[in-house]
Amino acid sequence: MPIKNTSDSIEEYIKNILAQSGIVELKRSHLAHSFDVVPSQINYVIKTRFTESRGYVVESKRGGGGYIRIAKVAFSDKHHLLGALANSIEENISEQVFDDLIQQLYEQEIISEREGNIILASASDDVLGEDATRTRARMLRKIIQRLDRKGNPND
Repeated sequence: MPIKNTSDSIEEYIKNILAQSGIVELKRSHLAHSFDVVPSQINYVIKTRFTESRGYVVESKRGGGGYIRIAKVAFSDKHHLLGALANSIEENISEQVFDDLIQQLYEQEIISEREGNIILASASDDVLGEDATRTRARMLRKIIQRLDRKGNPND
């Protein structure tokens, strides 16, 4: 069994609270104290693991009464999710953001693990080459368009 690092433990702790209540509001300093880390470590975990492309909304207020509020975005149906993803696609998409979005499609049971792995393998920087970020954005638009068709067998 792999050893967890502190960031993994913080992420797991936050996800457990989210699983129970759907939203978590916490104080950065209290969380840092609980895990015996500096507050910037909490910022790092929030910034890298609770991103919009992973399906989270984060609101942060700094200062004495400051807090971090994290919510998992809930979609009413597959069409709503695909529409939101389509609207979030910019001209260029990094490999990490692409991976996060494909993971979200898998977690929402829109694509299978096998389909996701095939998509990820074909959209890596080393496969796509020079114009990878633009090509990846076009690929994602087309994938979402195909998945959002009526009568899809995965409906």
